[in-house]
Amino acid sequence: MKFLLTTGLLLLCLPHAATAQNSIAERYLFASANAERAQRGLPPLRWDDTLYKAARTHCQEMAARQSISHQYLGEPELTQRGKLAGAKFSTIAENVAMAPTAVRIHIAWMNSPGHRENLLDPQVDSVGISVLQRNGELYAVQDFDRSVVALSFDEQEAAVNSLVTQVTDITLAPPDDARKTCSMSTGYAGSRTPYFVMRFTASDLTRLPDQLKSKLATGKFHEVAVGACASKKQGDFTAFNLAVLLYP
Repeated sequence: MKFLLTTGLLLLCLPHAATAQNSIAERYLFASANAERAQRGLPPLRWDDTLYKAARTHCQEMAARQSISHQYLGEPELTQRGKLAGAKFSTIAENVAMAPTAVRIHIAWMNSPGHRENLLDPQVDSVGISVLQRNGELYAVQDFDRSVVALSFDEQEAAVNSLVTQVTDITLAPPDDARKTCSMSTGYAGSRTPYFVMRFTASDLTRLPDQLKSKLATGKFHEVAVGACASKKQGDFTAFNLAVLLYP
């Protein structure tokens, strides 16, 4: 479900958060997932305690019902469960399984196209895994996401300003008018008239929108104001909202 060796040797690579309290089955599935990714040149997954909390809550439901499902009647769906657990993400996915051993669970996930795709998705970077036992069966939930780091408005603006100055030599203006513009649905704030206004939403501030890069590359603009603001719609996915004002 998506909304985007030997065990002893593998355990040496586990982070502290995944070794201190987690069960052997959970550690095995974590190590096996990263081993599969390593064999294919994919980056390893980071253990995430908020995803573990989300996975644990759903795993308890499965064990109590002695069945597997991505959502039970009256239960929040995956994105809501992730948000309620405290995760911040731009994409989230889930694997569930039931089997007598963790080895068989991992094999089942790797032999299932949808589960395998989640486990080997290069776009996800974090995971939380919960395994519970009941009546001789193991119930397992594997929650993945692409985590979004929480940034202040100042940090968001600094990240975009850095990208802007990599494209062109331009003067950075104070963010006040751009911040006000960001919170407006149309128009712009301030007494100066910008020649170009762009509002955009992104979960990754490592690249600029193509249209903005094209405008900057013309060399027609000599001053820029970048402002961040809070989203008016508080959805389950985490994203940054910004406005960029370009002046001649």
